[in-house]
Amino acid sequence: MIDSIIQGLLNSLSIGNLFVMSLAVVGGIIIGTLPGLSATMGVALLVPLTFGMDPATGLLALGALYTAAMFGGANSAILINTPGTPAAVATTFDGYPMTLKGEPDRALVTALVASVIGGIIGTLFLIFLSQPLATFALSFGPPENFWLAIFGLTIIGSLAGKSLLKGLIGGALGLLLALIGIDPVSGYPRFTFGIRNLIEGINLLPAMIGFFSIPQVIRLIIKDDKYITQYQPKKGIYKRTIVETLKKPVILLRSSLIGTFIGMLPGAGGNVASFVAYNETKRFSKEPQSFGKGNVDGVVTSESANNATVSSSLIPLLTLGIPGSPVAAVLLGGLLIHGLKPGAALFEEAGTIAYTFMLGLITANLLLLMIGLWGTRYFVRALTVPVHYLAPIIVVLAVIGSYSIRNSVLDVYVMLACGILGYFAFKVGISAGPIVLGLILGVIAEQGFVLSVIIADSVSGAFKLFLTRPISILLIILTILSIFAPIFVNRVQRKAQGEEGTRMGA
Repeated sequence: MIDSIIQGLLNSLSIGNLFVMSLAVVGGIIIGTLPGLSATMGVALLVPLTFGMDPATGLLALGALYTAAMFGGANSAILINTPGTPAAVATTFDGYPMTLKGEPDRALVTALVASVIGGIIGTLFLIFLSQPLATFALSFGPPENFWLAIFGLTIIGSLAGKSLLKGLIGGALGLLLALIGIDPVSGYPRFTFGIRNLIEGINLLPAMIGFFSIPQVIRLIIKDDKYITQYQPKKGIYKRTIVETLKKPVILLRSSLIGTFIGMLPGAGGNVASFVAYNETKRFSKEPQSFGKGNVDGVVTSESANNATVSSSLIPLLTLGIPGSPVAAVLLGGLLIHGLKPGAALFEEAGTIAYTFMLGLITANLLLLMIGLWGTRYFVRALTVPVHYLAPIIVVLAVIGSYSIRNSVLDVYVMLACGILGYFAFKVGISAGPIVLGLILGVIAEQGFVLSVIIADSVSGAFKLFLTRPISILLIILTILSIFAPIFVNRVQRKAQGEEGTRMGA
């Protein structure tokens, strides 16, 4: 194993591979930044171009693009409040407020450094702990997925802002949107209003683009400012931001671990991981009220968590031959095209190639750091584009991104409808975060619940299946703590403030 790791490291650092990976990183950043052009699409487009490459080089290019695309979503999330990828939704919560405060470069560099650290930590788990983690991932069945989704829904309280009730309304709205499509039990269409293409349900990407980009465009037009914000470059901001981010080891490690464990679970991915990590960071923060208002810790936790999922989503693929995410499924095709069979045989028959690919993910993250730092100075120039030019550009990108997902005009209509709905929801104090969270987790929860009920009918009953499995019990406990811990903390804080006020009055 050690010999394969050393050889894999040397292969990933060859001049030819570094050049190919650098090009893939640049392409990945661009794809991730543009709304609608997801990492899955980018990797799928690159696979045919790797046919003539050496297997190791082709896999390195695919891994580099995947890594960079996950980070690229943060650029548009921070600068124009429109996440380029679903995993960057949580980055908008504090990234865009930082931009409005005149700190876009600080937010972008923070996101970059956190992404790189999260990616490296996730890759280390992939290299050294693949087999036990893959075994753990296999123990996650439909009941565990259901409880994971329920645990995720408790995060709505963290995203609700000033009103928990409005946050719950937003989450319920997202859950209703998740119900559109075929009923998984009866096979009968639900809430399709006679529109045949809605049988497939609401696609997450057009909905996400609509909820974030269209309300943002409307607000920019109504506000009638010449620019989004007045930005002035600050001397030494890069060095200060890198040091500041590295001084948050607890947040970086905790968020990366959350991203690693959630990323390897089929159906979860970076969007769920970033939400969960964001909630936990806010829970342990000494200033939870500052989240959503430009707290740099929110950017650190979101980006380190979602980039840690890049490597961890490959754990079931490389060790068991089971793709744990859409991108992993595309990479499976890439492996098979090059004559490589995932699973134990991969490490026995092509161990050097496997470790070249895995070590290459660390190299890709380091390339991402260098290229990203160079590119940030150009990304922030988007803020120097006048709003009357920028708003139409955002709308055009939103339309193109929504259409390109499935080449469907219906997705464009869905995007526009969600955008209008999101704007009116914003006007009454309901943010887009809980709605999108409800849409993401509603699908996972329903699939987990329905499959569990079907299994329970033929096994040991629903009660035993849902409430006695060890991981389910752990998730139930975490759900209860997530619901009641904030209430208990608020009561303690109010009591302490009351006693302090009494002493001051005396």
